[in-house]
This record gives sequence, structure tokens and C-alpha cells, in this order.
Amino acid sequence: MTQVLFRGLVVAGLLIAIGPRVVAQPRVIELAADRDSRYRIAGQRAPEITVKAGEQILLRVTARKAKSWNRDGSVHGFSLLRAKDRSKVEGWDLLFKPGTQEFTLTAPTEPGEYEAVCTVVCSEDHEGMHLKFVVLP
Repeated sequence: MTQVLFRGLVVAGLLIAIGPRVVAQPRVIELAADRDSRYRIAGQRAPEITVKAGEQILLRVTARKAKSWNRDGSVHGFSLLRAKDRSKVEGWDLLFKPGTQEFTLTAPTEPGEYEAVCTVVCSEDHEGMHLKFVVLP
């Protein structure tokens, strides 16, 4: 009995010393890649995503097939480009199949303006499928 009580006090002491570990959940961003070859975010007329540098996000994408798609079944894509030189951001080249998919991503560490563009020729309106992506310090 004394040994059990002692172990309990040791464990309690360790928990107090260590403190609670809070694991931050990534922020969820809901995005639609629509059949009219447009990105949409609920409540926004012109879709824009704003994040903090290095922030963890969960991009939840609902993709709907437009007039054409890739052989692999991808109906839309999403590639993040730096506004200053149009270079791709590593890890941000995504393909969307019909339905809802989730992607856990880390925002770029360099603050500034970026642009997300569709990388699947989804229709004759494909060139208009983009959104503004802002990274704050």
C-alpha cells in the first residue's frame, strides 16, 4: 500500500514538473475547387487565404469535376507560386480527385504575397482558376 502511494506521488510530481503538453491542432481551411473552374471559399467573393509564416494548416478541399480532367482522375490542381518570381513553393503542388480530400501543410516561412493556381487543364476557363495567398510575419 505504501509503495503504491509512493508511486502515485512520484507520478503526480512528474506531471506537475513537466506540465501539460498542449499540441496545437492545425487550422482548417475549407476550399472548393468547383466545376466552373473556380476556387471558392465560403463567405468570400474573391477567394483569399491568409496564414502566418510557418503556420500548420489543414487544407480541406472539395473538388468537383469540370469539363476535362487528367488521365489519373485528377479534376483540379493547386500549386503555390511566389508572386515576385512565379517560382513554385516546395510541398505545395497538389492534385485533387472528385470528392473531399485533406492535406496537412506548413505555410511558407517567407512573408509576402503568393498565388495559388490550378495545374490541371480543367476547362476552357482554366486560366481563371487562381486565388490570392498571403503569408503574414
